[in-house]
Amino acid sequence: MPVPIVLFAVLAAGCAPTTAGQAGTAQTQDTPAQEAAAHTPSPEPTPGAQGAAKAQSGSLSASGDFTADGKRAVVYARKLAPEGARASITVESSSGQTLSSLVVEGLLPDRPYGAHLHTKPCGPKPDDSGPHYQHEKGEASAANEVWLDFTTDASGAGRATARNSWTFAPGRRPHSLVIHAKSTTSSGPKAGEAGERVACLTLG
Repeated sequence: MPVPIVLFAVLAAGCAPTTAGQAGTAQTQDTPAQEAAAHTPSPEPTPGAQGAAKAQSGSLSASGDFTADGKRAVVYARKLAPEGARASITVESSSGQTLSSLVVEGLLPDRPYGAHLHTKPCGPKPDDSGPHYQHEKGEASAANEVWLDFTTDASGAGRATARNSWTFAPGRRPHSLVIHAKSTTSSGPKAGEAGERVACLTLG
Protein backbone atom coordinates (compact mmCIF):
# COMPACT_ATOMS: atom_id res chain seq x y z
CA MET A 1 0.00 0.00 0.00
CA PRO A 2 1.50 3.45 -0.87
CA VAL A 3 2.74 5.51 2.04
CA PRO A 4 0.88 8.81 2.41
CA ILE A 5 2.80 11.95 1.52
CA VAL A 6 2.10 13.32 5.00
CA LEU A 7 4.08 10.47 6.57
CA PHE A 8 7.09 11.27 4.39
CA ALA A 9 6.91 14.87 5.54
CA VAL A 10 6.84 13.83 9.21
CA LEU A 11 9.77 11.50 8.75
CA ALA A 12 11.75 14.19 6.95
CA ALA A 13 11.08 16.67 9.74
CA GLY A 14 12.19 14.17 12.35
CA CYS A 15 15.52 13.65 10.58
CA ALA A 16 16.22 17.37 10.18
CA PRO A 17 18.80 18.95 12.63
CA THR A 18 17.26 20.86 15.53
CA THR A 19 18.36 24.21 16.95
CA ALA A 20 18.22 25.45 20.54
CA GLY A 21 15.53 28.03 21.09
CA GLN A 22 13.06 29.56 18.72
CA ALA A 23 13.62 30.65 15.16
CA GLY A 24 15.89 33.67 14.96
CA THR A 25 17.82 32.71 18.10
CA ALA A 26 21.53 32.18 17.46
CA GLN A 27 22.83 28.83 18.62
CA THR A 28 26.11 28.75 20.49
CA GLN A 29 28.34 25.78 21.08
CA ASP A 30 30.22 25.40 24.34
CA THR A 31 33.95 25.22 24.11
CA PRO A 32 35.81 22.45 26.03
CA ALA A 33 36.73 25.02 28.70
CA GLN A 34 33.09 26.08 29.10
CA GLU A 35 31.94 22.47 29.31
CA ALA A 36 34.55 21.77 31.99
CA ALA A 37 33.47 24.85 33.94
CA ALA A 38 29.83 23.82 33.72
CA HIS A 39 30.63 20.47 35.30
CA THR A 40 33.01 21.81 37.94
CA PRO A 41 31.35 21.94 41.37
CA SER A 42 31.17 25.34 43.08
CA PRO A 43 33.73 25.73 45.86
CA GLU A 44 32.42 25.38 49.38
CA PRO A 45 32.24 28.73 51.24
CA THR A 46 35.11 29.34 53.58
CA PRO A 47 33.98 29.11 57.21
CA GLY A 48 33.16 32.58 58.47
CA ALA A 49 33.30 34.14 55.00
CA GLN A 50 29.65 35.15 55.03
CA GLY A 51 29.98 36.71 58.46
CA ALA A 52 33.08 38.61 57.35
CA ALA A 53 31.25 39.96 54.29
CA LYS A 54 28.44 41.25 56.49
CA ALA A 55 30.92 42.81 58.90
CA GLN A 56 32.59 44.68 56.05
CA SER A 57 29.37 46.33 54.99
CA GLY A 58 26.52 48.08 56.72
CA SER A 59 24.53 51.23 57.32
CA LEU A 60 24.97 53.62 60.22
CA SER A 61 22.98 56.73 61.03
CA ALA A 62 22.24 59.17 63.83
CA SER A 63 20.63 62.54 64.43
CA GLY A 64 19.84 64.73 67.39
CA ASP A 65 20.06 68.06 69.20
CA PHE A 66 23.29 68.58 71.11
CA THR A 67 22.67 68.86 74.87
CA ALA A 68 25.01 68.92 77.84
CA ASP A 69 23.39 65.86 79.43
CA GLY A 70 22.68 64.02 76.18
CA LYS A 71 23.49 60.35 75.78
CA ARG A 72 23.59 60.18 71.98
CA ALA A 73 24.16 63.85 71.10
CA VAL A 74 26.47 65.61 73.53
CA VAL A 75 27.84 69.17 73.49
CA TYR A 76 31.20 70.02 75.08
CA ALA A 77 31.71 73.63 73.93
CA ARG A 78 28.39 75.46 74.06
CA LYS A 79 29.96 78.67 72.77
CA LEU A 80 30.70 76.93 69.47
CA ALA A 81 27.48 74.87 69.37
CA PRO A 82 24.70 77.14 70.68
CA GLU A 83 21.41 75.93 72.09
CA GLY A 84 19.43 74.26 69.33
CA ALA A 85 22.48 73.07 67.39
CA ARG A 86 21.93 69.66 65.84
CA ALA A 87 23.42 67.20 63.38
CA SER A 88 22.37 64.28 61.21
CA ILE A 89 24.65 61.71 59.60
CA THR A 90 24.29 58.63 57.42
CA VAL A 91 27.07 56.18 56.56
CA GLU A 92 26.78 53.46 53.92
CA SER A 93 29.65 50.97 53.75
CA SER A 94 29.33 48.33 51.03
CA SER A 95 30.57 47.21 47.59
CA GLY A 96 34.12 48.33 48.25
CA GLN A 97 33.39 51.89 49.34
CA THR A 98 32.10 53.95 52.26
CA LEU A 99 29.93 57.00 51.66
CA SER A 100 29.29 59.39 54.56
CA SER A 101 26.94 62.39 54.54
CA LEU A 102 26.67 65.00 57.29
CA VAL A 103 24.18 67.84 57.78
CA VAL A 104 24.40 70.34 60.65
CA GLU A 105 22.19 73.21 61.79
CA GLY A 106 22.31 75.90 64.45
CA LEU A 107 26.09 76.28 64.71
CA LEU A 108 27.91 79.60 64.53
CA PRO A 109 27.42 81.30 61.14
CA ASP A 110 30.10 81.55 58.44
CA ARG A 111 32.58 79.45 60.35
CA PRO A 112 34.73 76.38 59.49
CA TYR A 113 34.53 73.24 61.62
CA GLY A 114 36.32 69.92 61.50
CA ALA A 115 34.47 66.62 61.76
CA HIS A 116 35.54 62.97 61.80
CA LEU A 117 34.27 59.51 62.61
CA HIS A 118 35.68 58.15 65.89
CA THR A 119 36.18 54.67 67.32
CA LYS A 120 34.03 54.81 70.48
CA PRO A 121 30.57 56.09 71.45
CA CYS A 122 30.13 59.57 72.90
CA GLY A 123 30.42 60.08 76.64
CA PRO A 124 30.23 62.92 79.16
CA LYS A 125 33.91 63.76 78.54
CA PRO A 126 35.26 64.89 75.14
CA ASP A 127 37.88 62.13 74.98
CA ASP A 128 35.37 59.35 75.63
CA SER A 129 34.82 58.89 71.88
CA GLY A 130 38.41 57.75 71.41
CA PRO A 131 40.67 58.49 68.42
CA HIS A 132 39.74 58.80 64.75
CA TYR A 133 38.47 55.68 63.05
CA GLN A 134 41.17 54.47 60.66
CA HIS A 135 40.89 51.87 57.93
CA GLU A 136 44.54 50.94 58.46
CA LYS A 137 46.02 52.02 61.74
CA GLY A 138 48.77 54.61 61.57
CA GLU A 139 48.17 57.19 58.86
CA ALA A 140 46.13 60.32 59.64
CA SER A 141 44.69 61.30 56.28
CA ALA A 142 41.38 61.83 54.53
CA ALA A 143 42.05 58.65 52.52
CA ASN A 144 42.55 56.47 55.61
CA GLU A 145 40.00 58.17 57.89
CA VAL A 146 36.58 59.73 57.38
CA TRP A 147 36.86 63.52 57.37
CA LEU A 148 33.70 65.62 57.07
CA ASP A 149 34.94 69.20 57.49
CA PHE A 150 32.43 71.91 56.60
CA THR A 151 31.87 75.66 56.70
CA THR A 152 28.53 76.96 57.91
CA ASP A 153 26.45 79.48 56.01
CA ALA A 154 24.86 82.67 57.35
CA SER A 155 22.24 80.64 59.21
CA GLY A 156 24.74 78.29 60.85
CA ALA A 157 23.91 75.34 58.61
CA GLY A 158 26.42 73.22 56.76
CA ARG A 159 26.92 69.91 55.04
CA ALA A 160 29.71 67.60 53.95
CA THR A 161 30.21 64.26 52.23
CA ALA A 162 33.14 61.86 52.12
CA ARG A 163 33.74 58.87 49.87
CA ASN A 164 36.38 56.30 50.83
CA SER A 165 37.47 53.38 48.65
CA TRP A 166 37.19 50.78 51.41
CA THR A 167 34.62 49.22 53.71
CA PHE A 168 34.67 48.77 57.47
CA ALA A 169 37.10 46.14 58.70
CA PRO A 170 35.50 42.93 60.04
CA GLY A 171 34.31 43.45 63.60
CA ARG A 172 35.57 47.03 63.67
CA ARG A 173 33.47 50.07 62.77
CA PRO A 174 33.20 53.70 63.88
CA HIS A 175 30.86 54.48 66.77
CA SER A 176 30.58 58.27 66.74
CA LEU A 177 30.88 61.52 64.83
CA VAL A 178 32.86 64.29 66.52
CA ILE A 179 32.68 67.96 65.49
CA HIS A 180 35.87 69.93 66.16
CA ALA A 181 36.57 73.63 66.57
CA LYS A 182 38.89 73.98 63.55
CA SER A 183 39.37 72.65 60.06
CA THR A 184 41.47 69.49 59.95
CA THR A 185 45.20 69.85 59.36
CA SER A 186 45.86 67.80 56.25
CA SER A 187 49.65 67.37 56.33
CA GLY A 188 52.76 67.61 58.47
CA PRO A 189 53.33 66.41 62.02
CA LYS A 190 49.89 67.67 63.12
CA ALA A 191 47.96 65.97 60.33
CA GLY A 192 44.49 64.97 61.51
CA GLU A 193 44.29 67.53 64.31
CA ALA A 194 41.30 69.89 64.36
CA GLY A 195 41.25 71.59 67.73
CA GLU A 196 38.98 70.96 70.69
CA ARG A 197 36.00 68.63 70.52
CA VAL A 198 32.84 70.71 70.25
CA ALA A 199 30.12 68.06 70.11
CA CYS A 200 29.62 64.33 69.60
CA LEU A 201 26.93 62.16 68.02
CA THR A 202 26.81 58.41 68.73
CA LEU A 203 26.17 56.27 65.64
CA GLY A 204 23.55 53.54 65.68
